[in-house]
Amino acid sequence: MNTTAATVPFTGFAKRDFEVFEIEGLEPRMEALIERVRPKLNLLGDMLSGYLGDLCGEEMFAHVARHARRTVNPPNDTWVAYANNKRGYKAHPHFQIGLWSTHVFIQFAIIYESANKNIFAERALAELESIKKSVPAHYIWSKDHMVPTGMVHRDMSDAELAELFNRLQTVKASELTCGIHISRGDPLLADGEAFVKRAQEVFATLLPLYRMGFA
Repeated sequence: MNTTAATVPFTGFAKRDFEVFEIEGLEPRMEALIERVRPKLNLLGDMLSGYLGDLCGEEMFAHVARHARRTVNPPNDTWVAYANNKRGYKAHPHFQIGLWSTHVFIQFAIIYESANKNIFAERALAELESIKKSVPAHYIWSKDHMVPTGMVHRDMSDAELAELFNRLQTVKASELTCGIHISRGDPLLADGEAFVKRAQEVFATLLPLYRMGFA
């Protein structure tokens, strides 16, 4: 397994990790998130940043969500993001591993704060046919990282896929993610080694999308 050194093995995600998002109130939920989930995201950040650096051919930095701007509403999801910038990830094409109450996601993302949206959209539209063929059928696209659902690749027409890319050029708050969802009851999540391997496979599959985000 091509990962950077970790002091402890990743043991996977458990039922109690997802139950964090059922806790009412900002402070109680954040306390549980910090205790149960954040150490696992920090570990995944340490383990996979080196792999992604090798994959992308540039140093990649892990950024674990802090939810620091929240003052009232508790977070409904959390994540670790990997980007080629040490100071932050939101302004750059990046990869993510995270979880909602229903599933874990492993995905590529280019969100509304990125100045690279037009670069990505132009290349994606030019290579629409290759994207249609190369993205696995069960992968999920989303135009809003704030909602847990999305559109399954196999069910999308060329026009629907093109609309996602066109939207990046025409809507200021537009964004896009693509990757997999793993349901909270999936046995894979209890096998830390197998999960890390799956994450590596997904990142490798999404690498062409990541590279489209750069001039």
